[in-house]
Amino acid sequence: MPDDAQDNDGRRSRAVPSGRMTRLFGLGSLATGIAGNMLADGARNLAQGRRPRLGDLMLTPANAHRVADKLAHMRGAAMKVGQWLSMDAGDLLPPEVGSILERLRADATAMPMSQVVHVLEANWGEGWRHRFKQFSFTPVAAASIGQVHFGVTADGQRVAVKIQYPGVRQSIDSDIDNVATLCRMSGLIPRTVDFAPLLQQAKAQLREEADYLHEAAALRRYRGLLADSADYALPEVHDRLTTENVLTMTRMDGVPVESLVHAPQAERDRIMTLLIALFFREMFAFRFIQTDPNFANYRYDTQTGRLILLDFGATRDYPIEMVALYRQILEGAMQRDPAAIAPAAIALGYFDESTSLGHRDAVTGMFIDACEPMRLAGPYDFGTSDLAARLRDAALALGMERDFWHTPAADVLLLHRKVAGLYLLAARLGARVDVAKAAAGR
Repeated sequence: MPDDAQDNDGRRSRAVPSGRMTRLFGLGSLATGIAGNMLADGARNLAQGRRPRLGDLMLTPANAHRVADKLAHMRGAAMKVGQWLSMDAGDLLPPEVGSILERLRADATAMPMSQVVHVLEANWGEGWRHRFKQFSFTPVAAASIGQVHFGVTADGQRVAVKIQYPGVRQSIDSDIDNVATLCRMSGLIPRTVDFAPLLQQAKAQLREEADYLHEAAALRRYRGLLADSADYALPEVHDRLTTENVLTMTRMDGVPVESLVHAPQAERDRIMTLLIALFFREMFAFRFIQTDPNFANYRYDTQTGRLILLDFGATRDYPIEMVALYRQILEGAMQRDPAAIAPAAIALGYFDESTSLGHRDAVTGMFIDACEPMRLAGPYDFGTSDLAARLRDAALALGMERDFWHTPAADVLLLHRKVAGLYLLAARLGARVDVAKAAAGR
């Protein structure tokens, strides 16, 4: 199959560029293409008697299309950064540009069959096909780091096989640095946006996500923690077919959680109650949190009513000292007491003694707002609330102020992303959740 082709089902596939120089040249060609678009658009505007601003020439749908297509082809850290930028800075971009970059949150372009075979032979040996009764070379999902295939093992087990794209692990740092440079030079991200913490976070998280043995260990541990919880279902690792680059698990069917927008209200409420209750258990009981808020990590078994949990590459331990500080913040926010929040916020690095009172108030105010659902006696209606938008807008406004640019620890940033993801999913499902009761485990 050539580098740019179609699988048997008509799905487009392109080989993942795995060499460092190939990936660097790919980003270089992207920059050249953006510059060419700018020159052409500039000449067209001048011919029509208009004098365009440089930013208007950079932030165009044509350039956004070019960026989205190139990053979806490269996959790996390059695509992951694009996904995160589209999530975190999308509201600061022109709407037509932001909508194009949202493509990066959908499936990536799949690897061609020849590249899949090469990866599997390198990890399982040339006779690997004898281990399967059936193996589908058409992926059921393709993301930034790898893609998932279904199969049936020789002993009849239905499995899901996550195959990492070649070269992803080796290119993480260089990909992220190159994309950051490209974004700054091209103007696709406004210069007023400080996304350096996001990039550092991406490097650290991707190094862990790209180690499938690490993910397998996290999955086994998480299964043990939820062994007494019949409401949740997790895959089981198939050890003999798992390596650093290939993760094989029992196949878990079900429907995407975000597709349940028209399910009965009680069912949507129950799903979000399970997710929010699980977060509080992760935070205060396990101190072991799956920090990736991607909706695709949750599926729902409509036959059994069990919530299916997937993808544990971004699962992290939280020190008991950090958890105690968050408990202090939570208690202060419940009482709407900024003075009670401030010491823990300083210890966690949200601000320091030199931070202006206005910026301190902005941060503590966000904590107080975030606990709004917990202060309500009874179910909180996320579907009619603008809480997620208010928190997002407050964070963006604070991030735009240069004299407050600050970088909390990666664990802090990841926790924010998890909570924001839960709130957004609850809003999308229009769920009504008694958050205080869920937090108490009742």
